[in-house]
Amino acid sequence: MITIEGEKKTESEVKKKGYYYSETSYGSFSRSITMPSTVDAGKIEANYDKGVLEITLPKAPEVKPKKITVAAKKKEAANKKKEDTAGKK
Repeated sequence: MITIEGEKKTESEVKKKGYYYSETSYGSFSRSITMPSTVDAGKIEANYDKGVLEITLPKAPEVKPKKITVAAKKKEAANKKKEDTAGKK
Protein backbone atom coordinates (compact mmCIF):
# COMPACT_ATOMS: atom_id res chain seq x y z
CA MET A 1 0.00 0.00 0.00
CA ILE A 2 1.22 3.49 -0.77
CA THR A 3 0.00 6.51 1.22
CA ILE A 4 0.36 10.07 -0.04
CA GLU A 5 -0.08 12.84 2.52
CA GLY A 6 0.14 16.57 2.03
CA GLU A 7 -1.03 19.98 3.08
CA LYS A 8 -2.28 22.81 0.92
CA LYS A 9 -2.42 26.46 1.72
CA THR A 10 -3.69 29.15 -0.61
CA GLU A 11 -3.89 32.88 -0.05
CA SER A 12 -5.32 35.42 -2.43
CA GLU A 13 -5.61 39.14 -2.06
CA VAL A 14 -7.44 41.67 -4.23
CA LYS A 15 -6.97 45.41 -3.75
CA LYS A 16 -9.08 47.65 -5.95
CA LYS A 17 -10.44 51.13 -5.66
CA GLY A 18 -13.11 51.13 -3.00
CA TYR A 19 -12.60 47.60 -1.61
CA TYR A 20 -10.11 45.04 -0.33
CA TYR A 21 -10.70 41.28 -0.53
CA SER A 22 -8.58 38.57 1.12
CA GLU A 23 -9.15 34.81 1.03
CA THR A 24 -7.22 32.03 2.75
CA SER A 25 -7.82 28.30 2.43
CA TYR A 26 -5.82 25.48 3.93
CA GLY A 27 -6.10 21.82 4.84
CA SER A 28 -4.36 18.51 4.85
CA PHE A 29 -5.14 15.45 2.76
CA SER A 30 -4.21 11.79 2.63
CA ARG A 31 -4.73 9.14 -0.05
CA SER A 32 -3.95 5.43 0.32
CA ILE A 33 -3.75 3.17 -2.71
CA THR A 34 -3.30 -0.58 -2.67
CA MET A 35 -0.42 -1.64 -4.92
CA PRO A 36 -0.21 -4.96 -6.73
CA SER A 37 2.38 -7.40 -5.42
CA THR A 38 4.26 -7.16 -8.73
CA VAL A 39 5.79 -3.76 -7.81
CA ASP A 40 9.54 -3.66 -7.10
CA ALA A 41 9.47 -1.69 -3.82
CA GLY A 42 13.21 -1.03 -3.90
CA LYS A 43 12.98 0.95 -7.15
CA ILE A 44 10.00 3.25 -6.45
CA GLU A 45 10.72 6.89 -7.37
CA ALA A 46 8.79 10.11 -6.72
CA ASN A 47 9.27 13.57 -8.29
CA TYR A 48 7.46 16.82 -7.54
CA ASP A 49 7.64 19.67 -10.05
CA LYS A 50 5.38 22.70 -10.53
CA GLY A 51 2.58 21.26 -8.40
CA VAL A 52 2.61 17.82 -10.04
CA LEU A 53 3.59 14.69 -8.10
CA GLU A 54 4.83 11.86 -10.30
CA ILE A 55 5.34 8.42 -8.75
CA THR A 56 7.07 5.66 -10.72
CA LEU A 57 6.28 2.09 -9.65
CA PRO A 58 8.38 -0.32 -11.74
CA LYS A 59 7.21 -3.88 -12.12
CA ALA A 60 9.24 -6.57 -10.39
CA PRO A 61 10.77 -9.16 -12.68
CA GLU A 62 8.28 -11.96 -13.01
CA VAL A 63 9.12 -15.28 -11.51
CA LYS A 64 9.82 -17.55 -14.43
CA PRO A 65 8.42 -21.07 -14.29
CA LYS A 66 10.98 -23.69 -13.46
CA LYS A 67 11.30 -26.55 -15.94
CA ILE A 68 11.85 -29.97 -14.42
CA THR A 69 12.70 -32.99 -16.56
CA VAL A 70 11.06 -36.19 -15.40
CA ALA A 71 12.74 -39.43 -16.37
CA ALA A 72 10.38 -42.37 -16.89
CA LYS A 73 11.46 -46.00 -16.78
CA LYS A 74 10.72 -48.08 -19.82
CA LYS A 75 8.41 -51.08 -19.47
CA GLU A 76 11.10 -53.47 -20.73
CA ALA A 77 13.55 -52.42 -18.02
CA ALA A 78 10.86 -52.70 -15.35
CA ASN A 79 9.79 -56.17 -16.56
CA LYS A 80 13.42 -57.35 -16.68
CA LYS A 81 13.92 -56.32 -13.05
CA LYS A 82 10.79 -58.29 -12.06
CA GLU A 83 12.11 -61.37 -13.90
CA ASP A 84 15.56 -61.06 -12.30
CA THR A 85 14.14 -60.80 -8.81
CA ALA A 86 11.68 -63.66 -9.43
CA GLY A 87 14.51 -65.97 -10.56
CA LYS A 88 16.63 -65.27 -7.48
CA LYS A 89 13.95 -66.51 -5.04
